[in-house]
Amino acid sequence: MSQMPERSIPEVPLTTLRNGEAGVIMRIDVNGAIGGRLLSLGFVPGTEVQVLRSAPLGDPTEYELRGSRLCLRRSEAGEIHVCRTAEPRA
Repeated sequence: MSQMPERSIPEVPLTTLRNGEAGVIMRIDVNGAIGGRLLSLGFVPGTEVQVLRSAPLGDPTEYELRGSRLCLRRSEAGEIHVCRTAEPRA
């Protein structure tokens, strides 16, 4: 009997999520001090993160994870890869 191949969920940069969308962090492609700081703030693989709102010009964006609200620049958020888990809320 043939088995169906597992369907992988695509990873996307955190910056592609819109307000109200959520995702689970899969990996972080930032090294050095910024990478360490993101890890210490809770941006670790397996953590759910939700986009709350963006500044008028789109930078920075406010995120919620582990009960905290944090703002990240697009340059930092673009290095965090997530799998979407929720559609935007109205």
